[in-house]
Amino acid sequence: MDRPASLPVPRPAVAALPRYVPGARGSAGGPPPVKLSSNESPYPPLPSVAQAVAAAGEVAHRYPDMFAVELHERIGSFLGLSAESVAVGGGSVAALHHVLQAYAAAGDEVIFAWRSFEAYPILTQVAGATAVPVPLLADGRHDLDAMAAAITDATTVILLCSPNNPTGPALRSTEVEDFLAKVPSRVLVVLDEAYVEFVRDPEVIDGRAALDRHPNLLIARTFSKAYGLAGLRVGYVAGDPELIAPVRSCVTPFSVSAPAQTAAIVSLEARDELLERVESVVTERVRVADALAGLGWNVPDAQGNFVWLPAGERTAEIAAALADAERPVLVRPFAGEGIRVTIGAPEENDALLAALREWA
Repeated sequence: MDRPASLPVPRPAVAALPRYVPGARGSAGGPPPVKLSSNESPYPPLPSVAQAVAAAGEVAHRYPDMFAVELHERIGSFLGLSAESVAVGGGSVAALHHVLQAYAAAGDEVIFAWRSFEAYPILTQVAGATAVPVPLLADGRHDLDAMAAAITDATTVILLCSPNNPTGPALRSTEVEDFLAKVPSRVLVVLDEAYVEFVRDPEVIDGRAALDRHPNLLIARTFSKAYGLAGLRVGYVAGDPELIAPVRSCVTPFSVSAPAQTAAIVSLEARDELLERVESVVTERVRVADALAGLGWNVPDAQGNFVWLPAGERTAEIAAALADAERPVLVRPFAGEGIRVTIGAPEENDALLAALREWA
């Protein structure tokens, strides 16, 4: 078919979107890689969760509960909030997308730290708003003073990432409280706690408790990381029902499948068992971070299920060498900045450390 001289063109903001780069998956036909590129759990779903998902799959010819009523109720109960205080989406990134759909538009500004979760600038541009990235401090932490100074009359949303993906440090309670005192009440602040279950620093902000003190605050969480449901896509935001109602209005109907809803509900019921797995990951995180320090790496405080290697200009070279190692190790490079490495099973982490010794 002949191609016409002109075709429909997208909105300029969409045409200019930065590309989201997923974690590498290895090449077909090559040796099985150690996949430490996507911050996935090294553990499969619990047997009780897998059984529930299989049962839900038997009625896949039916639509799921459009409003995920039971899931909203269970999450609300878990948080000590009403169901109306929760908005569920297809992963926390989808929930964040709905937040920006509801609260940011052309002429508005969205502030976030950078480097941070790479979806933030994409979601901001899709909403039609202007991204205001604020550079991190040298130790990979948010520069909250600079973020507060970046607030203007056009600011409508501020995104905080704790622990910060990909660098690892989490926000401490005192610094967040000081920051929120500087934020006008008309500005929505979203605390992205995708990795909250892995935090062990007692000084880190408790997002749920902070909701009771700050009516312009939302928290975002996910079932992808600690709960090991990355392939099913369930996340949520929570906060004051008046703030959540517009977010719910933006949620795509039926966006959370029946198996995903079921898996999330059963996972909440099995939370204690799941947290035993989380503790295993935290133990490995400490071991890996200590080993990397022994190899000469200056690893920032790691509070998620990953560590950050500030490789700078060597980033691409090191990532390529790891992928070509005798046992390929896939990591997530950020060109010119550093490498994020997911904490895997002990033998996977050993393969990483072995491959990195030549770069010490």
